[in-house]
Order: sequence, then structure tokens, then C-alpha cells
Amino acid sequence: MSRLAPARPLARLVTRALAALGLIAVTMSPLAARAAELRLRVLETSDIHMNLLNYDYYQDRESQEFGLAKTVTLIHRARAESPNSLLFDNGDLLQGNPLGDVVARVKPLKAGDIHPAYKILNLLDVDAANLGNHEFNYGLPFLRQAIAGAQFPYLNANVMEADGRRHAFTPSTLLTREMRDESGKTHTLKIGVVGVTPPQILEWDRQNLAGKVTVIDMVDAARTQVEALRKQGADLVVVIAHTGIDKTELPKLSENMAAQLARVKGVDVLLLGHAHTEFPGPSFAGYPGVDLEQGKLFGTPAVMPGRWGDHLGIVDLTLTQSGKRWQVAASRASLRPIFDRATRKPLVDADPMPAVVIAKEHQATLDYVRSQVAVADQPIQSYFSQVLDGAAVRLVARAQLAYALKAVQGTALEKLPMLSAAAPFKSGGRQGWTQYTDIPAGPVAIKHVADLYVYPNTVKVLKLSGAQVRDWLEMSAGQFRRIDPQGPAQQDVVDTQYPSFNFDMMLGQDDGLRYALDLTQPARFDRDGKRVSDAHRVVDLRWRGQPLDERAEFLVVTNNYRAFGGGHFPALGSDKVVVDAPDETREAVAHFLAAQSSLSAAVGQPSWRIQPVPGVALRFVSGNGAIAHLKETPQVTLVKDNGDGSATFELAP
Repeated sequence: MSRLAPARPLARLVTRALAALGLIAVTMSPLAARAAELRLRVLETSDIHMNLLNYDYYQDRESQEFGLAKTVTLIHRARAESPNSLLFDNGDLLQGNPLGDVVARVKPLKAGDIHPAYKILNLLDVDAANLGNHEFNYGLPFLRQAIAGAQFPYLNANVMEADGRRHAFTPSTLLTREMRDESGKTHTLKIGVVGVTPPQILEWDRQNLAGKVTVIDMVDAARTQVEALRKQGADLVVVIAHTGIDKTELPKLSENMAAQLARVKGVDVLLLGHAHTEFPGPSFAGYPGVDLEQGKLFGTPAVMPGRWGDHLGIVDLTLTQSGKRWQVAASRASLRPIFDRATRKPLVDADPMPAVVIAKEHQATLDYVRSQVAVADQPIQSYFSQVLDGAAVRLVARAQLAYALKAVQGTALEKLPMLSAAAPFKSGGRQGWTQYTDIPAGPVAIKHVADLYVYPNTVKVLKLSGAQVRDWLEMSAGQFRRIDPQGPAQQDVVDTQYPSFNFDMMLGQDDGLRYALDLTQPARFDRDGKRVSDAHRVVDLRWRGQPLDERAEFLVVTNNYRAFGGGHFPALGSDKVVVDAPDETREAVAHFLAAQSSLSAAVGQPSWRIQPVPGVALRFVSGNGAIAHLKETPQVTLVKDNGDGSATFELAP
């Protein structure tokens, strides 16, 4: 070895000389050849639904389980941990609770006013935001007025002007940001951002959007924008998609297209929402293309942060530079909660900023929701509304019926029998075990009306045949699991994956409708409204004591979401609408309640029931707040308090 040592300096000199003459390439040292490495954190909020503060306006008290004010604390922490970060919001921000209604309807924004949501988001330095489907609930003029106050780009690539040739909103943006790599060197990164929302807005908000906009497929729109952003020099492309994850391959214009969007070439990060679920999370175990450990969907980093600010979505990226291009070398998506569901304890305090900047709007909302409209002579609750014909849903159905009967007076429609359909909107589950209507006996305020009916839907009336009415009820009965009479002695009765807002019950004028549900039968329709069996779960269907005539004509009052096809109910659609009323269902409920001397009498008699299955105990889970109502609900018995805010119950035989 010692004999070779003197030759090394000479060899280096020869090598440098030859390199200077261009005869050989100089080999860089490993340290010099190492590509620049940059770490970037992408943060997401989604489906805030105007829960800007950790305040439950329906219960008129603070909440530890939701609220953007708590998420803000997590945002500050996450940013402090990473020198490079971006923050995006994924829509369904402007609607969802009485604060949203006050700003949009009760005390509408004046010209030049900043919407309270943007008073907060502007101070958070949001980089860009996407439009969710509920952004359209208050109409296009209000939406445009509201988002004009946002000091960041608002995006949507698949809602087009009515001519179909021009985008109704800014489809995408190319952000330019200065960021530091791991050695401290500053680089200029170009980040392309695209936004898309479900095409079903044309069904759900037809009265606001018909003839004004059209919608194209989310995946097609995203693909076009991603390609354009790459051509413009985007180093990184983020797709903010207000859509959920489905297990199956779906056709174009479907609602939950995350799996297809994840496979669009050139997408580096996929931010999800709409479904109010949590990804990565155990509920997606076994889904095609899902990597729960890394938080990927078909190889693309993806995150979905629940709802109402209960989680912050985080995607951590490691970028490496090759030449002038940056590539994602590693990634991990994760969620940070504001509340520990197991211990029932908060994990963070609320940041004080939101409460300070929207104090005026918050107080106006409190004044509004505390105003009295009626008096209840019995409690009104929705804990058992998925298995019993309860007062909370029946009050809404009766209010709709009273409104619609007046609307058809003096018209040819007046002679037709009328039914009313309503669903339990607040039913716990993925919403949280405190999310039920629970109105004590005594004064009924606006907050209670909003608690009974949480959406700004409007009243619609359809004309249907008796056969179509039966199919409507059969579709609703898809909420239940099939019960095996020869199976276990205890069986769960509710399919918890079925959205409770699609479980419509019906009642008729003069209590004329009666029916039962036989859950030993298979469902007649799947969730897309496709007939999958010849069975009938709806049995003993009677109108005024006689078997319902499937050839007879009926009027059915419902909301705009259902009337225009929301939920994929067979036969329903705009062609069946005969009364296209402009008034909100909540207004109809408030007027109905105010006109009643006794709410217990106004509720009327139950119209439906689940048939018992001999030898099988039918069980279901609800919030443990239901335990306090067992004395007034003898049809239900307690099995156990589960200790997590829920309890297991059993239907009495």
C-alpha cells in the first residue's frame, strides 16, 4: 500500500489536466453530486360547514369535538414543525349551521362585507381553496359575493357556464413559492392546483343552477388542467377534489371519483373531502389501491380530514431535484385529530383568533337561534329515528304536509291524496355520537327548528303513481341489513354505511298511510337505485285502511334534493315536480310549530314499523344520550353503554 501512495497526487494532476483538455469527464464527489432535497408539508381542511368556532348552535354550548378554531391550533403546530408548507381548503365551507344561514339569509352580507369564513381564512394565509357542493346552496350571486372576499385563489375546473365552453370559476392556478431545501438553499417552486366538485350539484341545487351552469366529469376536467399546468412548468401538482373514495370502478359523472383521480398522470397530491370520512383510516382497509401505512391511493399521496374541523389533513413530501425538475421521492399522509374519541377528551385548545374576528356574527347568530317560536309539551329527539317512527322526523313531515296542502288549494291538484316524506338528518354515526336532535320539553327556539332540519332545502311536491310510492319506500328500506330468521339470536338491524338522510319515512294526510317493513327480505334496490331483487320489504302498505292502489295518483311533498334525483331514488326527478315552491323547509317547520297549541297532538300517529323476527333480537347503536329517553320509548331497551358516547339498544319484540 505504501508504494502506491506517492502515485495518487500525480494521478489527480493528470486527470485534471486531461479534463481541462476535454478528453475525459471529471467525476464529482458523492457529496457534490447529491441532488438537492426539499421537504414540503401540505395541509388540508375540508367540510367545515361553517363550524368556524367550536360552538354547537343547536345545543347552544361549546363543543370539544369540532370547530375550525381548534383546527387552527393544529395548523400553527404543523407549520412550526416544517419550514415549507402550503394550506388548502376543500369546500363545503359556507353552509351547514345557523351561522351560515344568518350570513346568507337572515342578515345577508352587504356590498363590500367580508364573509366571516374569509375573515378567518385570510388570516390563516390559505394558499388556495376549492368549491364544494354545498357552496351552491344559497345560489350563485351569494357564492360569488362571498368568495370575492377571499384573498386567495378559489378554484373549480368542472363547473362551466351554461354554454359549456367557458369555465364558471377559475379552473386552476400556478402558485410560485420560495422554499428552503435541507441545506438551507432557497428555491423557487411552482405548484399547480386544480379544484373539482361533484357533478350532482345540478340535481341537488337545480333551482339555483338550472340554465345557469353545466357540469363536466371531474376526472376529465382534472386531466386537462393537470396537463396544462405541467406545460406551464409546474414542479408539483395538487388536485383538491371534493369527492370521496368508492370501492368500485365508476362511470363518468359519478359522485365519488377519488380512485380515478388518483390515477390521473401528473397528479402528485390528492386532497379529498365530501364524504365526511377519514383517510387514511381503518374504514378503508381492503379498498383497491389503498396503502394505509403511507396514506396513498393507487400510489398517489391522499388525505381526507373528516368534517367540521375535527381533523387536520397532512401530506409530508420529500422532493429531490434532478436537473431543473423536482420529483416526489417519498411521501406520507396522516391525520391529526382535535379530540380523542376513546378517552372523550380534547387534544387541543381553541385558538382565540376566530372568536375575536367574527364576534359580531357569532352574537347575531346567538340572538337569532335563541328567539322562541313555540312550546313543546314533550321532548323531541331523533335517537331512535332510524328504527322507530319518531316525533322529530314526523314533525318535519307534518310541517311539509301542512305547507303543501295550502299550496295546492284551489288547483286541480287539490283533489289528489297527499303524502309527505322526511328523513332523520341528525343520526350520530360518522357525524359523532352527540349529533342528534334532542329538544327538551319547554320553549322551542329557532335553534331547535334548525336542529330538526339542518339543510337550507326548499319544499317540492311530486305527482307519482302508487307503484312509484312503493318503490320510494323500498329504496329507503335499503338502510337495513337483511335479518336471517335462522341466524344468530342477536343481529344488527341498521346498515351504518347507508346515509341516514336517504332513509325517508312517509305519512299521509289524516294519518291515512300505514306500512310495515319485513327485514327478512333482501333489499329491492341497491344504493344507485338499480333493482337487484324481486323482493318486497315494504309490506301491508295501506291507504285509508285499504291496500294501496299502485295505479292511483298521489302527491308527495319532499325537499329539492330528493325531488331532483338526490339519492338515486327510482322514478324521481324534475319531470315529476308539480309544485316548485321557493320557501325553505325550515320556514315551513317554524310556521307549523308556531301554529300548534300542542306539539304532541301535532305529531300525530306513527305510520310505519319494523316487523319483529321471532327468535331474533334486533339491535342498533345510538348516542348514549338516548338512555335518558327510554322511559318515554318502551319500544326500545338498553343493552349496554359502550363508553365512547354510544350505546347499544334492542327493539322490544
